[in-house]
Amino acid sequence: MNLLILGKGKTGALVAEVATERRHHVRALDEFENSNAKALTPELLAGFDAVIDFTVPAAVVPNAEACIRAGKNIVIGTTGWYEQIPRLRERVQSAETALLYGSNFSIGVNLFFDVVRSAAPAPQFEYSGQIFERHHAEKKDAPSGTALTLQKLIREVGGHELEIVSFREGDVVGMHEVVFNSTNDRIYLCHDSKSRRGFAEGAVRGAEWLSGKHGFYEFREIWKQL
Repeated sequence: MNLLILGKGKTGALVAEVATERRHHVRALDEFENSNAKALTPELLAGFDAVIDFTVPAAVVPNAEACIRAGKNIVIGTTGWYEQIPRLRERVQSAETALLYGSNFSIGVNLFFDVVRSAAPAPQFEYSGQIFERHHAEKKDAPSGTALTLQKLIREVGGHELEIVSFREGDVVGMHEVVFNSTNDRIYLCHDSKSRRGFAEGAVRGAEWLSGKHGFYEFREIWKQL
């Protein structure tokens, strides 16, 4: 595949590396080369099979809209833009193209979602709970998209809204903890990312999976099909 990577930060650089290892042809643009999606012309996009976005929240919607207009599939690993999901879903469906997004493209984190889903009924049995998330100091959004996903699935399964506590420190890749406390015991669930490579591999494999498809997809719903 010919892949266009948007974002040359730490994760974007790893996405390009992984894609090259998987024998894809890769080009990358940073935020200065693609301010307000100006570089994403139909002529440029015509040479690519899919676009992978690891930029910043403010850039996601312009980037996605440019890809949709050009009929190109896009994978979005950036978080912090989810209030625009209904708008982009409608545009993707009208254009009959494809978009895959996710709060986290790590296979391990998506396994963690399933573990937490199993524990989500705990508040119905006199447990209190909290979600803690830690990321590097440069992360733009707080709470993280992964923490919000955890909060949402616990609300959907267990019927309770857990508080999220966010920390931004050093170069922490990403740690998410769900803690349930009762008078009798404490349930501690944790996922700690050792590197960003898991995110990058999931995004590239997601772009491969999206080939030939139409529709609006969330990674946590499709990752088992990879």
